[in-house]
Amino acid sequence: MMGEKIKDHAVLIAGGGPTGLMLAGELALAGVDVAIVERRDSQDLAGLRAGGLHIRTLEVLDQRGIADRFISQGKLVRVALFGGITLDLSDLPTRHNYFLALWQTHIERILAEWVSDLSVPVYRGRLVTDFVQDESGVTVELSDGSLRAQYLAGCDGGRSIIRKKAGIDFPGWDPSTSYSIAEIETTKEPEWGIRPGEKGISAIAKLEDGKGARVVLNEQQVRRGDAPTIDDVRSGLLAVYGTDYGLRAASYISRFTDMARQAASYRNRRVLLAGDAAHVHSPVGGQGLNVGVQDAVNLGWKLAQVVRGTSPESLLDTYHTERHPVGARVLRNTMALTAVYRSDDRTQALHEMVCELLQVEEARTRYVAMMSGLDIHYDLGTGHPLLGRRMPDLDLITADGTQKVFALLHDARPVLLNLGALGGFHIAAWADRVQRIDASCAGMWELPTVGRVEAPTAVLVRPDGYVAWVGNGTEIGLAEALTTWCGPPNPA
Repeated sequence: MMGEKIKDHAVLIAGGGPTGLMLAGELALAGVDVAIVERRDSQDLAGLRAGGLHIRTLEVLDQRGIADRFISQGKLVRVALFGGITLDLSDLPTRHNYFLALWQTHIERILAEWVSDLSVPVYRGRLVTDFVQDESGVTVELSDGSLRAQYLAGCDGGRSIIRKKAGIDFPGWDPSTSYSIAEIETTKEPEWGIRPGEKGISAIAKLEDGKGARVVLNEQQVRRGDAPTIDDVRSGLLAVYGTDYGLRAASYISRFTDMARQAASYRNRRVLLAGDAAHVHSPVGGQGLNVGVQDAVNLGWKLAQVVRGTSPESLLDTYHTERHPVGARVLRNTMALTAVYRSDDRTQALHEMVCELLQVEEARTRYVAMMSGLDIHYDLGTGHPLLGRRMPDLDLITADGTQKVFALLHDARPVLLNLGALGGFHIAAWADRVQRIDASCAGMWELPTVGRVEAPTAVLVRPDGYVAWVGNGTEIGLAEALTTWCGPPNPA
């Protein structure tokens, strides 16, 4: 929609990368008037960046009924790599027990198609340059005009203009190493694979069309600022491999570092941050895009309920409360991975010890559950182990036949699963917001890092797939949970 006049919207999203697109889709599903402002003229300019989707991200896409769009175009990898060892993913208790190798340019294209299906306008070739908040909304200044929105979401990357203009601190750690990344053509066949270095790894892989190579080069000195040139790529190849393999062209060149920073708050009144705008870190482990998409899924339904007047504005505080610890943990584990991959003798000894420990069953399970997002546990109180964890995608037996749990979440509405006596729960005061499904499900339930647990008689599942209440033959606490997560009851 280049050049199109922008109108006012209930929510404006700055940034049309994976996080912004996912947030737009979540809001559109809830009937919210949302639009995206994106500086790039085309979605095809995403570049290399992230290389795939972890298990929990695939699950949240499955919750919206769009996972197959990605799976059909990616490559299933049922192991995770750590140094010289492989860690099995195939025994994790999920339908998506694999990493999906798929470059970000494809991920963005598929998300953009979904968002287009939902009729979300994307205003391209524009930037948010400034904004002013007041009690009823945000006046947003653009590079070619202005508009009014109730809320502004900053999904505009690590150098976020939204975060800076909102005055939100971005504390953390400066980079200790940097990398250039490029797609290149050479006259000689490169050395394929990974090569360890003093401060990190370098790697060369074949492009999908087989006509070029993708290179990641650990730079000798920490470099920031301007994107590297083809001469920088040539110098990097010579420094790491002793040859440039007859480098003759580069179609894409960029740089990243292991800088680790996180927004002190994910919210400043009517301005919210998600994705790289809220947290930046080393790409080792491939978690950045995935954490951003999951930020969007946590935020989207909450923001929708506030915009529609279903829930009080205080519900937005739970976005920071729940997602900030997740982001902080990702920063810490990527910093640890960056350190472990260095090649001096002492670090190599640490690397070998960690590899040995990860071959112990419990350690392996905990590590891959952490990296894949399956072990996320929001603090929603004490009680059943399922409380605050993602709901397993069980096969339910209902009056309409067998149905998967995730299929019940396609419309991003909360679900009360009654697995006990038919008609045993009374939620008439929330019937316009909550689906009640009477079903049965035999056997124990298995949770990552927890193991098998006794099946409850009822669960309240939030739109993001996390369990907000667990019942065991009683309605105690259900009304409070419904009020907290679905809004106050309708009057009788």
